[in-house]
Amino acid sequence: MLIPQWAANDNTGEESANHDDSLLDAYSGAVIGALERVSPAVTFIEVVHGAGATSSGTPPRRGAPDARRPVRGSGSGFLFTPDGYLLTNSHVVHGSEEIVVRLNDDTRFTADLVGNDPDSDLAVLRIGSPSALPYVEFGDSAAVRVGQVAIAIGNPLGYSKTVTAGVISALGRTLRATSGRLMHDVIQTDAALNPGNSGGPLVDSKGRVIGVNTAMIPQAQSICFATGINTAKWVIGQLFAHGRVRRAYIGVSGATVPIATRVVRHFGLPRNKAVHVLDLVAGSPAAQAGVEAGDRMIALDGTPVDGIDSLQRLLDADWIGRDGELQLLRRSSVIRVKIRPIELPAHGA
Repeated sequence: MLIPQWAANDNTGEESANHDDSLLDAYSGAVIGALERVSPAVTFIEVVHGAGATSSGTPPRRGAPDARRPVRGSGSGFLFTPDGYLLTNSHVVHGSEEIVVRLNDDTRFTADLVGNDPDSDLAVLRIGSPSALPYVEFGDSAAVRVGQVAIAIGNPLGYSKTVTAGVISALGRTLRATSGRLMHDVIQTDAALNPGNSGGPLVDSKGRVIGVNTAMIPQAQSICFATGINTAKWVIGQLFAHGRVRRAYIGVSGATVPIATRVVRHFGLPRNKAVHVLDLVAGSPAAQAGVEAGDRMIALDGTPVDGIDSLQRLLDADWIGRDGELQLLRRSSVIRVKIRPIELPAHGA
């Protein structure tokens, strides 16, 4: 028996619709399942800055209105241990005099600041609770792929327990922290973020945290960023061990500058950019090594230095107290000096 063509087409359309419905159901199920696993550990963070401070915690201008009134702010965070440790953004809590954490069940706790790292825009808080608290599972941001589902949970504009979903848009982005240092390996997502989402978790379809929601571009549509959770794991370890993130320091201020092609070819340099030394801190490792203003730093122990950001990234805790060879381009010569970086002073440059 022949099946009429229109009947066959109707069956095909029905099968396609059923397939689409099943895909939508699977997507919804993944988002709902991830939310059920993570949302109990997501917190609403309220902060109070000193009288007259701005929302970023800086002192007021003389004569500014409301200079005597405390400034309040809010953000998000999430518990990552059952005994009350939670992660958030540094810019949410930096400079605050009081931090109050509200759990998913509206229980409130006063939080202590365990450690703060403005250079990675991460901070660890702790709240005390007589019983075990819900906490998230960390994922692996190195295993994240572009196009996979990403779910953001937080408290945008004061609307608590808000969920947005999208995909991972790009990996390996860089973002400038409020301290001026460049943050690396940042995740870009189109899961919508708004003020107040800062510090909340970005999770995968299995409810594992893959990033800490950090920033958005207000003028753009759904271009949002999260610090990779692998970076956060390292920062947490540093804050637990030292109360701060240890970084090396040589005591120079500089700028990224190009090197003429003929100079690169003549000396066989590995890169066509360098760090031009603008100023040196008196008594710093660079000053003691004989570095001069006007020098261009091109390598440290054979690793190319092609900009101020690459130099900052290179000077991690492993370089503290370690002897190295700094390669410089000074006028028409390449010279090498011995240098021993020290630990970056607290809030130092």
